[in-house]
Amino acid sequence: MGTIAIWQVIILTAYSMYQIMDELTIQSSLSQPVWAGLIAGLVMGDVKTGLIIGGSLQLTVLGVGTFGGASKIDANSGTVMATAFAIGAGMKPEVAVAALGVPVASLMIQTDILARFANTFFQHRVDKMIDQDNYKGIERNYLYGVFPWTLSRGIPVFLALAFGGPFVRSAVAYMNDNLAWLSNGLATAGALLPAVGFAILLRYLPVKKHFPYLVIGFVVTALFSTVYSNIGLLGTTVAGMNKSFTTAFASLPMLAIALIGFALAMIEYKRSTSSETFSASSTNGPKKEVDTENSEEQDGEIHGDEI
Repeated sequence: MGTIAIWQVIILTAYSMYQIMDELTIQSSLSQPVWAGLIAGLVMGDVKTGLIIGGSLQLTVLGVGTFGGASKIDANSGTVMATAFAIGAGMKPEVAVAALGVPVASLMIQTDILARFANTFFQHRVDKMIDQDNYKGIERNYLYGVFPWTLSRGIPVFLALAFGGPFVRSAVAYMNDNLAWLSNGLATAGALLPAVGFAILLRYLPVKKHFPYLVIGFVVTALFSTVYSNIGLLGTTVAGMNKSFTTAFASLPMLAIALIGFALAMIEYKRSTSSETFSASSTNGPKKEVDTENSEEQDGEIHGDEI
């Protein structure tokens, strides 16, 4: 069971301060939970655990979005702390996601709201300086807004990592020894959270319109998973019977699944764009004799994301 060194606390705190500004302004995707897991895993010395936690929280918030000035759970900070404590305190990744990642991400909503309120002070100063044509002052106060945002993430992450390590390690040891049932329950809950993210995503996607593609994707993934799993099991069995058999079977390549999805998306995109072109030409252009099959295909077509 390791510990969290002060240099690791400083780097993770600096990243947590950067990621919120990246999400608001730069938008380089380094503020996504999977990147937070990768960076925290590199800093803590266990990339695999970081990617497991980051990927789990990425899937958990896959369908979560905000409108206007609404706040959402900060899965990035939750990933940083869950990864740090999972590696530093020897916690299972699934337990870290359920016991630390999601609760911390939810609590950070409060600091997000505090940062928004603090920024109104600089916004009012900008309004006043607009009336005064003070362009340098406008620029300065715009940049001052960096401080509330970065501190809203940096202070909680620093305090938790710097002073919460001994408590978390003691709690993990007690859970593993005396509360195994609770630890197993949290691990199960953590493993189910990505399914919740997919459910939220499917709620907002135009599933009714593209239901056939959803069925095709599910069936293809299930078939590939079964085939690759059975081939791997067969190879393991043969290797146990014959020591000279050293062929290694690859697992299911997710790239293949992604390419199938990309191909289906391109087919649908070309079909929808050709439909829109056909509708525009039939509405604005001269009346022509139209193929019955194509015209029947256009009848009742829903465009965009309308369900």
